Amino acid sequence: VLLLNTCSIREKAQEKVFHQLGRWKTLKDKKEGVVIGVGGCVATQEGDHIRQRAPYVDVIFGPQTLHRLPEMIKSSLSNEAPVMDISFPEIEKFDSLPEPRAEGATAFVSIMEGCSKYCTYCVVPYTRGEEVSRPMDDVLFEVAQLAEQGVREVNLLGQNVNAYRGPTHEGDICTFAELLRLVASIDGIDRIRFTTSHPLEFGDDIIAVYEDTPELVSFLHLPVQSGSDRILTMMKRPHTAIEYKSIIRKLRKARPDIQISSDFIVGFPGESNQDFQDTMKLIKEVDFDMSFSFIFSPRPGTPAADYPCDVPEQEKKDRLYELQQTVNTQAMRYSRLMLGTEQRVLVEGPSKKNLMELRARTENSRVVNFEGSADLIGQFVDVKITEVFANSLRGEVVRTEKDMDLRSVISPTQMMANTKREDELGVATFTP
Repeated sequence: VLLLNTCSIREKAQEKVFHQLGRWKTLKDKKEGVVIGVGGCVATQEGDHIRQRAPYVDVIFGPQTLHRLPEMIKSSLSNEAPVMDISFPEIEKFDSLPEPRAEGATAFVSIMEGCSKYCTYCVVPYTRGEEVSRPMDDVLFEVAQLAEQGVREVNLLGQNVNAYRGPTHEGDICTFAELLRLVASIDGIDRIRFTTSHPLEFGDDIIAVYEDTPELVSFLHLPVQSGSDRILTMMKRPHTAIEYKSIIRKLRKARPDIQISSDFIVGFPGESNQDFQDTMKLIKEVDFDMSFSFIFSPRPGTPAADYPCDVPEQEKKDRLYELQQTVNTQAMRYSRLMLGTEQRVLVEGPSKKNLMELRARTENSRVVNFEGSADLIGQFVDVKITEVFANSLRGEVVRTEKDMDLRSVISPTQMMANTKREDELGVATFTP
C-alpha cells in the first residue's frame, strides 16, 4: 500500500503529487497487488481530476475521512474498483483517533479542524470544512495520557486554533483561554505551544493567560499576511494593521519577553509598491523574530484566483527576498542577544550535527546543540549560550532538572482516578 498525504496550499505542491503518482504507476505496472492512495487536501480539492488524470489510483480520501481508510482499501481490493470519499463527517474523525502514543518529550494534539474565515486566497475552508472543535474532555484526556508516557511539551493544533469552542461534559462551552489553563494544570506538562492562530479571535482572555500561566511559552506564531489595509481587505482578512499591532502591544505588556513570528504573502494581485512598503514597515515595527513568507499562488476555486495579477514575476521575487532578508536580520539580532545568557531548554535527542552531542529547543524555538549524556533526553536543562549561528545555537550545561525548582510530578493516572466522575449509568468522565 502506497499512500500519498498531500497539501494544496501552494500550486507547486499539487504538481509534485502527480509527479510522484507517475513514478508509483511504474511500480504498480510491474508488481501485482500494489494499492495506491491519495489523501489530504489535494484529494479533497482535485478528487475528480485525480480520477481522470491518474485512473490507476485505487483510493482517494480527504482529511476528514482518514479514519475510514482501512475500509476503503478493503473495498477497493474486493471490488477491484477505485474508491473515493472526500466528505466532511465533522466530529466523526475525532471519535476515531488512535490511542495517544508518545514519541519523545514533545507531542502534537489536535483540538479542532477546519476554518470559517474564507480568506480570498485560501483553500482550507473548501478542503477541510468549517471550524469544528473537539470536546474538552477528549483533549485533556489525551494530554494526560501523553504526560503519563513522558511528554513534557504539547503543541495544540488547529487551522484556527484560538477559535476553539469545545463542548464540555456539563453541556457548557470551553474557550481556548480556558483550555490553555486546563492543559497547564496537568502535572508533567511544563510547556505549551499552539498553532495556528488568527488575529480576529485573539482576545484579551487569551492575552491574560500569558500573564498567569508560565507553562505557555514566550513565543507566538500569529499570521498577518500583509501590512497594507487595502490588501488585507482584498484578502478578506477581518483586521487592520493597527489592530494587529494593538494585539502585539497587549501581548508584550503581559509577557515582555515574548517573540513573534508570522506569515506573509507577497505579490498578491494588485499589490503596489506602497502596499509592500506598508508590509515592510509593519515587519520592522513589530520586529518579527521569524516568518513563513511566500509569493502569492492562485488556488483554483478561491476568489483571489480570479483577481487580475499585475505584479511582474521578478518584482515578486525581489519583494520576497527583501522581506526574508529583513526578517532574517532581525532573527539574528535576537539570537545574538541570547549570547551569554542562560536558557531553559527541552532536550529532544541526539544532535543532527554530531551524534555524540545533544539537541534541545528553547522557548523561542531555537535549536541548541551541547555536550551531555543520553539520560538527559526528555528532560529540561539550563544551558549557557556560548555561540550563535544562523540556524542554531551552541551552549553548555549549567544545571540539570534535579537542581531545578520544578513542580512535583503527580502521575496523570492518579490525577484522573482522583477526579473521575460517573453518571447514573456508570459512565465515567474525566475532569481536571
